[in-house]
Amino acid sequence: MNVLMLTVALATHATPIRLEDARARSRENVQALTAVLEASSAEQDVRVARSSLLPQIRFSGSGNLTYIGPQRSYNIVPVEGGGFQQLAVDTPEVAFPNLSLGVSISQLLYDRAVWARLEQSGAQLEAQRGEALEQQDTSELEGINRFYALFRTQATIQVLEANVRRSEQQLDRARALFQAGRVGKAEELSAQVNLGNDRIAVVSRQSQLATDQARLTTWLAMPGAEVVEAVDPGVLTQTPAPAPTLEQALKEARTRRPLLVALRQRLRAAELQRSIATAGYLPRFSLDAAYQRQGQDPEIFFGQPSRQNVVRGGVSISWDVFNGFTTQAQTRRAEYQTRAAELNMQQSEREMEGTVRQSHVALEAQIVSAELAEANRKAAADALVLAEERFNAGVSSTLEVRDAQLKLTQAELTLLENRINVEIARFTLMRAMGTLAPGEAK
Repeated sequence: MNVLMLTVALATHATPIRLEDARARSRENVQALTAVLEASSAEQDVRVARSSLLPQIRFSGSGNLTYIGPQRSYNIVPVEGGGFQQLAVDTPEVAFPNLSLGVSISQLLYDRAVWARLEQSGAQLEAQRGEALEQQDTSELEGINRFYALFRTQATIQVLEANVRRSEQQLDRARALFQAGRVGKAEELSAQVNLGNDRIAVVSRQSQLATDQARLTTWLAMPGAEVVEAVDPGVLTQTPAPAPTLEQALKEARTRRPLLVALRQRLRAAELQRSIATAGYLPRFSLDAAYQRQGQDPEIFFGQPSRQNVVRGGVSISWDVFNGFTTQAQTRRAEYQTRAAELNMQQSEREMEGTVRQSHVALEAQIVSAELAEANRKAAADALVLAEERFNAGVSSTLEVRDAQLKLTQAELTLLENRINVEIARFTLMRAMGTLAPGEAK
């Protein structure tokens, strides 16, 4: 099968994937959705913490039947003339119902620990949301890398196919010159071998194409066997945009990086843990009220609502005056955890700044490399034209043309690699700055 026919066959019915689609799908892949579910779970923790501040209403009701079989008991009674004697008393069997109905209401009036836990759960929710955004950014960057890996392989195959066409043209020229008696048979055979090697290079790339397709589809939660094609994002025909200044990049990162938002909330949650611990030094107040209706006679229980009623209410206070220094120990532990959270956040900020600077330098270096690669490609193209003209004039060999041809192919591949690396470096910097998704951090 012809090499070009093989390439067309492999690309048949391929599903086109645009860069924007890959980015959007990556933010909804398994890892990202799992992080979102964890944030949703944290939201329910807030509701649980808030529930302690709301009235607690409990309804209870019961009905049972008590059966007492025949009984004999003895009563001690006085006898005439002094003394006592036991008098046997036989009681027949009896069965009676017992009915009960009650409603109780309790309302917490003051407990510093409950309010602090509610604030803490809110901070943990915000931290979880920040971590979910951080994971979405991580998933998106990975999807971008996989998209460009596929596009690089596709573009590489196109460059190699263009080289095959140049080799075919060189073989035609060498055959025509041989038939005209201007070059020897060796020139034609050499051109034929070169063409075969170039076709092998194209075929060898097909396995890498399948690998990159599978890596992209599985990351985007698509069927692993589905054939996809990365749509040209147009980067090869555009001049790379300049990198932002390092100061601007650092400023964006400090305000928009989701990881820092999450760490700040983790620190706030640790600080609130100290408030929870110190609440042990304070009293707790609550209001309780209850209504109960109980009786053994169903006729009275259901028919006379003014009877068998009990209502109670009151305010209660509880205060741990001394609990064996437990509150003091918990307060100290919370202080240590707060300090650890501060150190962790400070270290993360330093690492973030280092990552931003590293990504910024990498982007600038890639832009310069792409400019140099473009200049090399132009020079290599001019060199090939010159070599072909010399060969057509009979003053050079296929070897010289082949050398110029390989240098042009290598220059085109180098330009392709550097130009794609520019885009990957740009998205990596955006990831470090927290600007992959518009309006992410607060």
